[in-house]
Amino acid sequence: MSTTMPKPAEITRKWYVIDAAGKPMGRTAAIAANLLRGKNKVTFAPHVDCGDHVIIINSDKAILTGNKLDQKFYRHHSGWVGGLKEVNYRTFMKAHSDRAMTLAVKGMVPDTTIGRAAMTRLRVYKGDAHKHQSQKPEAYNG
Repeated sequence: MSTTMPKPAEITRKWYVIDAAGKPMGRTAAIAANLLRGKNKVTFAPHVDCGDHVIIINSDKAILTGNKLDQKFYRHHSGWVGGLKEVNYRTFMKAHSDRAMTLAVKGMVPDTTIGRAAMTRLRVYKGDAHKHQSQKPEAYNG
């Protein structure tokens, strides 16, 4: 028996739609990260980018469990002294729920060139409408 290694030219990429309505944000992000990396495929190899395209809809209806809406903060720094800005997730989810979901997925993919390439295949939408019907995405229920 020999091990077959996937080659970048032989990889077929599928399109998946994940509905985040009523589901915890972290679980939805973990499913999306696995699909983006290609870990659900039998031909997965850690050194080859073999992931699929992922569309996440209804990110504004994703839930955060516990007291995370009030105790979790989105923090970013301007680079200047005293330039730390922080917003609690209740406000952040109302204004930018798509960015919050993107950050959750980004934290779950590796910080390498393969991870950055995987993040380019992620699309997150606040509502249930998306503009990728022509790619014939299939609903992912995993």
